Amino acid sequence: MSDPFLRLTAISKSYPGVRAVDRVSLSVWKGEVLALIGENGAGKSTLMKILGGVVKPDSGAIQIGGKESASLDVADSMASGIAFVHQELNIFDNLDVGANVLIGREPVYGGPLKLVDRKKTRSIVDPLLKRLDVDFHVDDLVSDLSIAQRQLLEIVKALSLNARIVIMDEPTSSLTSAETDRLMRVIGELKADGVSVIFITHRLNEVEQCADRVVVLRDGSVVGELDRAEINHDAMIRLMIGRDLRSLYIAPRSPPGEHVLEVIGLKTPAHPKDALSISLRAGEILGMAGLIGAGRTELARTVFGIDAALGGEIRLNGAPVSINSPRDAISHGIYLVPEDRKRCSLVLEDSVAENISLANLRAFSKYLIIDLSEERENALRQRQSLNIKTASVETVVGTLSGGNQQKVVLAKWLSMTPKVMMFDEPTRGIDVGSKSEIYGLMRALADSGVAILMISSDMEEVIGVSDRIVVMQEGAISGTLTRDQFSEENVMRLAVGRGHDSSPV
Repeated sequence: MSDPFLRLTAISKSYPGVRAVDRVSLSVWKGEVLALIGENGAGKSTLMKILGGVVKPDSGAIQIGGKESASLDVADSMASGIAFVHQELNIFDNLDVGANVLIGREPVYGGPLKLVDRKKTRSIVDPLLKRLDVDFHVDDLVSDLSIAQRQLLEIVKALSLNARIVIMDEPTSSLTSAETDRLMRVIGELKADGVSVIFITHRLNEVEQCADRVVVLRDGSVVGELDRAEINHDAMIRLMIGRDLRSLYIAPRSPPGEHVLEVIGLKTPAHPKDALSISLRAGEILGMAGLIGAGRTELARTVFGIDAALGGEIRLNGAPVSINSPRDAISHGIYLVPEDRKRCSLVLEDSVAENISLANLRAFSKYLIIDLSEERENALRQRQSLNIKTASVETVVGTLSGGNQQKVVLAKWLSMTPKVMMFDEPTRGIDVGSKSEIYGLMRALADSGVAILMISSDMEEVIGVSDRIVVMQEGAISGTLTRDQFSEENVMRLAVGRGHDSSPV
């Protein structure tokens, strides 16, 4: 075998009290798809930041294309042909698609005036958009794009660099099955063109689909490697968490109880012509499946009072309730864990304790002054109860891993008394170990009598976690499935089918 295009040798990086990367060595060959997996906090992000020139290692060596150095800066990394597809979307909402793709590399004319050449911008960007078969255009404002579309835009940006190594960090976390399939085809094309791909994901089925080799990190160190013939779900999990994970999913302890939440003929602003009816029972996890844009998130936003309902009725424990704002929903014990926790649920610059008390400040206040000791005591209780991994409840929440940030969001609501919990993509960007904990928390909530609505684009998750599944298609309810009817084929048939059934489910 020829020499690897990229070789990292004994790379280490420490922060105060934390050994983030510990003598990691790995190689990537030209045209190889290397999957880099591990739980949150395993060291993947730090290692990739070192490769991208954002973080300097304490020791070790980096060799790219035969050229060795102790560290890189961002310019060195880009000049070496390394491009990133970031999980944390690195785009500018106030610019259009073309400007985002070519930011800093815009074609210009007019001499010293340096006017952006829009015609040339289109000629460069349009073929990239067509390559991914996206449903947005070069002149569209990024602020108008959905999260899935923004994720695809990150991929387009990386493709525009003609990179020799493309690092993809959770590139499919917001994509539908069809969009993921398109990305897999693009990865195959890159490989055929001799471009190397480092693929970081928590979706192990995608690793099985595209990876030539797997490197597993745990606690900052390489703990194992799998060749193509050895890659399977169980082998990867054993290396990631150091044990067999017999089942991610926990069966209910008892049958569901009475109806807690009933949505009858609800019309949302996103789909004003469709009247939606669903019901949630005490102790039940109702999964909601469907393609991106089917209207699932919009339904949850309307029930939570973010968007105003255009018609219909919401009943709680059999009685009609008026929900015109999130404050109304919270007062009735209806809580939402949103899809984008960083934009919609957390104040990243604030501490863990401040985020946990955020939705219920009155409970920690006296004469409009927050009792900081009571706020801290509550946060400590939630940290212990939910196993939030943080050195202190005064830690800035933006520094936590995705799984621990999600637990902080849960802690915020569990500090109160939920009757209904709505989870929108609850494990997006979360490792398999944290997923297991989140599923356990959801099942414990259901067992305590809370009614749960779980919106998810992860087919395995929907089938594994749900007690019933309701499927949406183009803004309407297309059907519901009981446990004996669960299968990927049945869910997808309803997600893409034409017939609608808007009767209560």
